[in-house]
Amino acid sequence: MSSPDLEWDVLLSLLGGGFVAAFLHAALPTHWLPFVLVGRAQRWTLTRTLASVGAAGVAHIASTAVVGGLIVAAGLALDQLVAGILPNLSAILLFAFGTFYLIRAVVRRPAPLTADGPTLELSEPTVSHAAAFWGLVVMLAVSPGEVLLPIYMSSAQEGMLALSLLTLAFLAGTLLGMGLFTTLARAGASVLRLERWVRYEGAILGLALIGIGLLVVLHQH
Repeated sequence: MSSPDLEWDVLLSLLGGGFVAAFLHAALPTHWLPFVLVGRAQRWTLTRTLASVGAAGVAHIASTAVVGGLIVAAGLALDQLVAGILPNLSAILLFAFGTFYLIRAVVRRPAPLTADGPTLELSEPTVSHAAAFWGLVVMLAVSPGEVLLPIYMSSAQEGMLALSLLTLAFLAGTLLGMGLFTTLARAGASVLRLERWVRYEGAILGLALIGIGLLVVLHQH
């Protein structure tokens, strides 16, 4: 196998890992439950609710890309002073985040759940549709995906094309995850059951981040 082929295989693996990590991160209830609640309170159609999901998802990844770009620029500057530190630092951060999510998934005790689960029926709208829409967008825009930032660092030396493709992979995974869970809840799927499934998200996300970290380490050797 030639070196260019190896580099392309590594890039595809990082893109796939980035997509999975973004999808699992988007499975957190904070990324879809507010849209279900606000959409029902505002009497939005599914199309309008998913429009807010799409706008908020784009804003979420845009802010993540901005923060990630700043971290990558700082990391590249530091890498010039201490050769080889950037890949090692990104691998350490990936291992750290992955271990954190694994430990939290193991030790966290779920909150007591009632047999009926939470209700999604709310009162009549109390804010304008525009205020509700942009409130949801801003909510995610001001909270970059911290677990995705080390993956940016791991691809920093691959060039702008790789970083751009990684951003698109993050966007695809985020929109798919947010849209899927929002649609399921809107269609009548039990939020209680969805929360039970999401309990495993931390463990799966932790393993995915550790796997990407291992890929970065193996790539260096």
